[in-house]
Amino acid sequence: MGYMYCGKSTFGRRLAEAKGMEFLDLDRAFEARYHYTVPRFFEQFGEQAFRKLESQMLYSTAELDNTVIATGGGTPCHSGNMDFILAHGTAIYLRMTVDDIVERALRSRNPRPILHGLPEAELRPIIEAQMKEREGVYLRAQIILDGKNPKLD
Repeated sequence: MGYMYCGKSTFGRRLAEAKGMEFLDLDRAFEARYHYTVPRFFEQFGEQAFRKLESQMLYSTAELDNTVIATGGGTPCHSGNMDFILAHGTAIYLRMTVDDIVERALRSRNPRPILHGLPEAELRPIIEAQMKEREGVYLRAQIILDGKNPKLD
């Protein structure tokens, strides 16, 4: 888990491969099930509808064994999802600085719904505010790694 652009999917795939486990990207699973990209779903139905279905997708993972799950950036922060995550597995937080997140957001070819098309001057305050809001939830993770250079040990 971690904020947008911290590398949850990339690290999750690497971790799963290194540990001989399956990998599930919750956003990709959402898109496969509902036939909408996350940004398009957000745009058409709004965040509240997305968060409800996202939580249902998360809860459906309780039956999985030996699986690394990459959550969306906001997944742990809504609907008691962090309690669920902690009760059903080991939470790993990929922690990054605001500067690193802004840099990655500006370079990304995959725009996120709330940041799409914003110049850096508008991007930074949004990222700072959300990271400040979410940090307390993310810090409940059992493992905290440097998101810029996470180690698989």
